[in-house]
Parts: sequence; C-alpha cells; structure tokens
Amino acid sequence: MGRGVVVLMTDHGSREGSRVPLEKAVERLTGAPPLAIDARHFMTGGSGRVGTGRTGFQLEVPSQGFIATPEVLIVYEIPPADRRRLVAFQRQLPPQGPLSFSADPDAWRNATDKRCTVDCFRRDGIPHMETIALHQPDPGTALNAFERLGRDVWARPSVGAGGTDVFHLTTRQQLHAALRHYAASDQDWLLSRDAGNLTSDGHRHQFRVVVLHDRVLRVCEHVQADPDAPCNESRGAASTVIPTKDLPSQYRRLAVAATRSLGLPFGGVDLATENGGVVFEVNVHPMLDVPAGLETVAIPFVEAHLR
Repeated sequence: MGRGVVVLMTDHGSREGSRVPLEKAVERLTGAPPLAIDARHFMTGGSGRVGTGRTGFQLEVPSQGFIATPEVLIVYEIPPADRRRLVAFQRQLPPQGPLSFSADPDAWRNATDKRCTVDCFRRDGIPHMETIALHQPDPGTALNAFERLGRDVWARPSVGAGGTDVFHLTTRQQLHAALRHYAASDQDWLLSRDAGNLTSDGHRHQFRVVVLHDRVLRVCEHVQADPDAPCNESRGAASTVIPTKDLPSQYRRLAVAATRSLGLPFGGVDLATENGGVVFEVNVHPMLDVPAGLETVAIPFVEAHLR
C-alpha cells in the first residue's frame, strides 16, 4: 500500500537495466525509493486497474495487493514492440501534471514507428535521409525503391530495437535476402539512402544526443569499425561520452528540434554530422545503465517529474 509516493513503472521482464539508475535517482532526490510496479500488469490483457478515488489517481494490481495513489508516475524501459499494448493505460492518465510527463502515447508512436518518424521529420523540415516505407512489397516494388535510392541503402524494420534486423544493402542479392527476411518475420520495413557517415579510415560514425526539453544532457560518440553494421553499442560500436559543448551547437539544436517534431519532451537522438547533418531516429527511452547515466540523465529526468 502506498500513497503520496513516486511510482516507477517499467517492464520487469526487460534486461536493459535502466530501472536501477531511476530508482537511485528517485531515492537521492526524495530520500525514499520509488514504489516499483511491473508495467506488464497495465498492458493489454493485464490485471492492473486504474481509478480515481477520493485521494486522486489510483493504480491497483489486485493479485499482488498493490494499491497506490502516486503523486508522480515515471514510465520507462518499455520495449518498442510492446508500447502499443500500453496505449489504453496511457490514455487514462491525467492530461496535465507529472503523471503524464514524457508518457504521451502519440509521441511514443511517432518515435517507435519509424514510418511516423519519417512523416514528422518531412513535415517539420528535420534533415534525414530519403526513405521509402515498404509493406509486404513484391520483389519489383522493393527493387524500384532500391534503384530510386541509389543502390546504397539501409533496410530496417518499422519498429526495431538496438540495430536488430538492420542491413546495409548495395546489391540486388542483398536486397532479395532482406525481402525474404522481413517476409518471414512478418515485418514492415523501410529503405533509406546511406548517409555517408564515414570517417577517413572507413568507420561508421554518429552521435547519441540525450535531450530534455531544450537542454542537451549527454552526448555519446559512436564509432563502428564495420561499415556494413549498425552503429549501435549492442552491435559492437565503440562508445565514448564527450562533453556536451564538444558537439557543435547546430547539431545540439537539431537534436532538440527532432524530439519536438515527434512531440517528445525527452529522448535519445541518433544523428550524424557528416554531409550537413541528418537525424536517424529518436529513442523514447535511451538506456540509462551507462557510464555517468545516473548523474547526467536519470537525475535530471526524475527532477523534471518532481517539478
């Protein structure tokens, strides 16, 4: 039983590890740990309940004897593929106040479904690589898109995570292999022109820029030795935290603009600075279990909720 507390809702089946820095941040800022609850109870089919009692907005999980009236609700570490299952719950959150900070389902959809991301970026003039969305395409449709984009493209699922199912394609054989792969896994996908984000020695190069409102909290430089592999730490890229001021101001502004385009007050922006600068995507929940993640990101993020 908890009333007047900070509730931290995450998917307890996730192994990402962001829950721990968030718990530490809450305890450091409030003097007490958050009340942790598994988000899966409130996804479609879960036993969690939402209500409004005499004391305010209430969360309940009858099977666990859990009842809480949170002053602040922090929702984090929800895997991309499961976010749509939390939408009905998010729609029940009060439209104003700390309970709904950074939990808008429309903004989550815009960032999670890369087709929506591209649409938002086009609308708002956010520089990005030309992209064509594909829905169960036949070989001819896929080939036409490949040819139109210059035969040097990246294929990625419309909803992905950590560089999984992402391929660099430069030949028809590779395109047909990708076509079979996405068909077998029943995934919609996109083709994007290669950004040419290569260093002088041929390594892939990009940045992860974590933004909160108009502030840049953290900048990480990623270098991938394999130019045909995604520039993600989970796929072997080397990651180095750099001072935020070392990223030129135009790219800091670009990261802020990209999050705003999607409706997010907070996010992890992946961008390249080569060839004028382009944004690849914005992550709703950038990983916090990283060097200095507690101090640079988790604490400011929790502070924003407490305000």
